[in-house]
Amino acid sequence: MSLFSLEKHLTARFRPGLADRRILFIGLLALCLAYIQGPLTKIFDFPGAIAEMEHFGLQPAPFFAIGVIVFELSMSALILAGIYRWAAALALAVFTLAATSIALRFWELPHGMERSMATNAFFEHIGLVGAFTLVAWHDLREHGASGKVPTS
Repeated sequence: MSLFSLEKHLTARFRPGLADRRILFIGLLALCLAYIQGPLTKIFDFPGAIAEMEHFGLQPAPFFAIGVIVFELSMSALILAGIYRWAAALALAVFTLAATSIALRFWELPHGMERSMATNAFFEHIGLVGAFTLVAWHDLREHGASGKVPTS
């Protein structure tokens, strides 16, 4: 079996299941889970959220904590609902890139376990930036800039 025929066989076999809209929703939910869990944690421990903002030098800390909570939850909701998904995905990509650059400055840490863990987390977050960029690209390609999800 040639590589091309193997690809055709696998595509024919997996496309029906993976093309299901429920699979898309589950994938988007998985991508957005950190942006749902994080704000919920901040809501239930608001003093901790304020301390986190202060730790990163963001002042006034309560303003930034509330802003992050509202932003992450609303962008996740737009992505999951398919309303201007491309814009929400790009917004979370930019937010993630900025937050990662502030919070995971691995290059400033001494060599060792902490630097290694920060380096891994940094590049995992860059992967999230890439995933959100792909969501935006796919949504614009499928639906255009109207932001409307087809009804059929």
